[in-house]
Amino acid sequence: MEKWVPKGKPDVLSIKETAEILGVCEMTLRRWDRSGKFSPHRHPVNGYRCYRRDDVLKLRKQIENGKVA
Repeated sequence: MEKWVPKGKPDVLSIKETAEILGVCEMTLRRWDRSGKFSPHRHPVNGYRCYRRDDVLKLRKQIENGKVA
């Protein structure tokens, strides 16, 4: 699973990196954010969506195990 961790930003992932790891499109992540299903943190300067690597990998594991509704 560690093959998905981008070099240089081990703790914080962009929306694009998160979408690739989870196997969904960026628009899906935006919808999940609006619905409260999977909320990102916001970059303090530019307001971009930022995802914690540990949260993303945890969700990926749940998806792989079929435990996400």
